[in-house]
Amino acid sequence: MTTGERIKQLRLAAKLSQEELGARVGVQKAAIHKYESGRVVNLKKSTVDRLAAALDTTPAYLLGLDESPLPGGVLPYQPHRIPILGRISAGLPIYAEQNIEGYTFTDLNGGAEYFALRVSGDSMNAIGINDGYLIVVRRQDEVENGEVAVVLVDDDDATVKRFYATDSTVTLMPQSTNPVHQPQIYDLKKTRIKVLGKVVKVEFTL
Repeated sequence: MTTGERIKQLRLAAKLSQEELGARVGVQKAAIHKYESGRVVNLKKSTVDRLAAALDTTPAYLLGLDESPLPGGVLPYQPHRIPILGRISAGLPIYAEQNIEGYTFTDLNGGAEYFALRVSGDSMNAIGINDGYLIVVRRQDEVENGEVAVVLVDDDDATVKRFYATDSTVTLMPQSTNPVHQPQIYDLKKTRIKVLGKVVKVEFTL
């Protein structure tokens, strides 16, 4: 059962119209229709929380994460919900509300923190990171030379490039079939470079 189907089932059981549920959640009737029909899939955490409260259930149930009985010795599959960032802007917290366009799930764990970033542009298409794809990023302040990283350069938005550093410089290397993209070499005495994380997975939808 999808999240939308669960929302509809609970709404009908509570004898609420879409308009009435929308009023409780703080959205329009049309938004409830989109949630139930599956036209909106990646709901914000705050929206899921309000829906759960209005329908007298839990966010885990709406998202299909509630545990069901399993045979002895079998561990439940527990993916982690992580935010999808449309952009990362300098001067704002990385998870600023205006940066978050939705949520997705990852089975990566190990106690690390992850986020997803929507790729814009073709500067890394030669290694399969195409425009519109999602990359899953593990939060870390340092990466090894040659690893693909998400990096903030001065006051610009974050960029995704292959990372190389010396004591005094950082080179951000594109991997593109488009010759307009050239290596970016920065003097660390003149330019602030901040590593936000390492790209660990690329996802796309057919």
